[in-house]
Amino acid sequence: MPHITATIRFLLAKCPKSRHLYTPLYLRFEHQNFPPCPRLYRTDIMHLALYQPDIPQNTGTILRLGACLDLPVDVIEPCGFPFSDRSLKRAGMDYLDQVQLTRHADWEQFEAVRKTRGRLILLTTKGETTHLNFRFAPSDTLLLGRESLGVPDDVHKNADARIVIPMNPNMRSLNIAVAGALIIGEALRQTNQFPKIQL
Repeated sequence: MPHITATIRFLLAKCPKSRHLYTPLYLRFEHQNFPPCPRLYRTDIMHLALYQPDIPQNTGTILRLGACLDLPVDVIEPCGFPFSDRSLKRAGMDYLDQVQLTRHADWEQFEAVRKTRGRLILLTTKGETTHLNFRFAPSDTLLLGRESLGVPDDVHKNADARIVIPMNPNMRSLNIAVAGALIIGEALRQTNQFPKIQL
């Protein structure tokens, strides 16, 4: 029954800490040798990470972006809203079922995984170089801070690079989902990681 094995593979790859929710299925298939989700655990592709997001509409939009661009997304909790929030679902729509999402209980848990992949690139208004002048690598993780507070100083210092979008100096900032899309577009262009389509 390939549809059952596919479901179990999906659950094992995306929710290893929630096995109690599907124990009967897991026990049936736990001795099968399933390969990991092909993109979630690869170290040669870009990831997008959200640090303790507090606006569900923005998070839903970013998750939709990740689904459309085949870009794995890490959410570093705690969030400022429950993941069952209607606003999150309304913004992400049915794309939320397609995104390659990993939720981390805290910063330390995220960093333990992220360090095995590559550099941490922080998107910040306090950046040292623009995203247009920065050389992205295929294994970079692009980190977006909280809409209200950004990221704390220790996270800021921990980043391998801090980049900014050039904009009108009289304006304070862009919407975080818009800023993320701008930088992700340039990063994927440089590393040739946009999904391949037939034209």
